[in-house]
Amino acid sequence: MTAGTEPSGAQKMFGDFAPALVHFTDDVLFGEAWTRPQLTPKERSLITVAALITGGNTEQLVFHLGLARDNGATAEELIEAITHLAFYAGWPKAMSAMAVAKQVLSEDPRPSN
Repeated sequence: MTAGTEPSGAQKMFGDFAPALVHFTDDVLFGEAWTRPQLTPKERSLITVAALITGGNTEQLVFHLGLARDNGATAEELIEAITHLAFYAGWPKAMSAMAVAKQVLSEDPRPSN
């Protein structure tokens, strides 16, 4: 982290406790993988949200649903993606994800489209 910059989420959560994980998160995952030009940030976000839902990792959805909105995904697209995943990932996972989405998207003042 350079002087004057805000610490990343990983840095805030793990700081000196797990510096290698912070490095891989900030520099490799978000610094390299997320910036590759073959997919748009919106596409990467939709894929990530889908992967988190299928794996049952709803604790990570709060951040990634917000990032998906920042990357151009609408609330309707995210709700539809979760609804569609119910048939592939399982109803309980979709219901859990939709509860998180309702919380996150209800707090997001941006228009849907």
